[in-house]
Amino acid sequence: MHHSTYPFTLFNACIDEYILPEKFTFPFFYEPHPLCKLAASELQHYLMTQKEWAHNFGLDHSYDGVGKMFGVLIAESQQGDIGYLSAFSGKVAGQSELTRFVPPVFDMFAKQSFFHADNKEIISINDQIDILNNSAQLTELAIQLEKFESRYQQEESAHREKMIANRSARKSQRQYAQSHLNDIELKLALEELAKQSVDDKNTLKYLKLEWQGKIHKVKSEWQKLIFELNQLKDKRKTLSNALQHKLFEQYRFFNIHSEEKSLNSIFEGTTPPAGAGECAAPKLLHYAFKHGFKPLAMAEFWWGNSPASEIRQHKTFYPSCHSKCQPILGHMLQGMEVDDNPLEKAWAEHDPMDIVFEDEAIVVINKPAGLLSIPGKTIQDSAITRLQKRYPDAEGPFVVHRLDMATSGLLVFALTKRANKSLQKQFITRTVNKRYAAIVEGEVQHQSGQINLPMRGDPDDRPRQLVCFEHGKSAETHWQCIETKDGQSKLYLYPKTGRTHQLRVHCAHRLGLNMPMYGDGLYGQRAKRLHLHAQRLIIDHPYTKERMIFEAESPF
Repeated sequence: MHHSTYPFTLFNACIDEYILPEKFTFPFFYEPHPLCKLAASELQHYLMTQKEWAHNFGLDHSYDGVGKMFGVLIAESQQGDIGYLSAFSGKVAGQSELTRFVPPVFDMFAKQSFFHADNKEIISINDQIDILNNSAQLTELAIQLEKFESRYQQEESAHREKMIANRSARKSQRQYAQSHLNDIELKLALEELAKQSVDDKNTLKYLKLEWQGKIHKVKSEWQKLIFELNQLKDKRKTLSNALQHKLFEQYRFFNIHSEEKSLNSIFEGTTPPAGAGECAAPKLLHYAFKHGFKPLAMAEFWWGNSPASEIRQHKTFYPSCHSKCQPILGHMLQGMEVDDNPLEKAWAEHDPMDIVFEDEAIVVINKPAGLLSIPGKTIQDSAITRLQKRYPDAEGPFVVHRLDMATSGLLVFALTKRANKSLQKQFITRTVNKRYAAIVEGEVQHQSGQINLPMRGDPDDRPRQLVCFEHGKSAETHWQCIETKDGQSKLYLYPKTGRTHQLRVHCAHRLGLNMPMYGDGLYGQRAKRLHLHAQRLIIDHPYTKERMIFEAESPF
């Protein structure tokens, strides 16, 4: 029987056989603890069966529904009970508080919150701005101003053309007078012509003054309204910034030592990103610290339809996001025993790197999974550093292309500047042929296909990539099915472009194959390794121009 004091939930199943984790989960790269998987499956059962609220997660395959990130935190109560806390990111069913889930760290929509009063003033200014922006007076003045300026320009240029014609006529008259008239007649004629010239200039002057007066009158009325509009916009900006700062000050997060920090101090010197503090992970930990629960392990999973640009698979576990959660969790996990960051470990330290081919120009290697192509922030061991030791006297080795740390397979390096130039050109002009072997989760229905999905980096969650039709760079992949069995498919992948994570995203995205690669911890579910291998590489030799084919058997 399920007995629970919300939002701390005791397990339905017996958990006597489970071993408790020794350290807390490293939230940015983890394999969910068995108890987290159990808690997640119980929570998922609840999401499918509860009738208290309704939210369109898009589980009926309707594209208007979008899923949500949920989190579970395994915790020990002060009474020594082991159970779990549940949370969701942002809002569900239009609400930030629901039964069974931990409340938000700060509920700005609560009745007594200052947010309503402060926001009311901002809304009122917004209304005033809209009224002014759409006012008939502002529109009419703008139209009249444009009309006046246009008519003034027309009349002025017509008069200037007339002045040029008059000047030319007077010049002819002057020449005639000088050769045909006596002195007295000439003097009178020249005076008359000079007077005409002055009249022309005066007409222009008065034309200018008349129009300037008209334009100035309309312009000053228009500027008065624009000034009023800009003052309202400045006031709105000041109030919005103040409200934002006030809100960020209210989002205060505990750690295990009950030290409290606001979003303002956590993101010191920079504005916290939108939605910071609303994710499941900080909500769970904050509630646990505040109410005396001891956090043991944590996991977050996606429930429902994937958003348009990101890759989120239903029921799949995901790490916490970087831009919003990393600074917050950095503070919250202080003083806790946390699992090591696996990304700071050199996974392939003891794995050999096979040399497939070498001569005076190039070296082709078979990179093991887990080895970086070039050194990282914290890891020095990489394919290039190993080659530098092997060829201490070469001009190179030069990096021509790379493979993700998790991907194994063929990489070519240039040993001389001349070879580097030739290989770079081949990669730029796309005369290099590459074939990858991959295993995806799911059975593909066709023998082959083409995927064109433009891509860019996710600014909120590096190193993840997004599919973006607006700002993405073109990315093209051809695929071919080799075999399908036991709910998986083995594929050959032929990338036409070389975008970061291209093959992984094209396989996992719902507009691509909608099947993440087996073992893809970023876009699918982690396993012992990512099942992606650069299996074949075809290049022209930089010196002899001979077409060369290299192959490295797939390790899976």
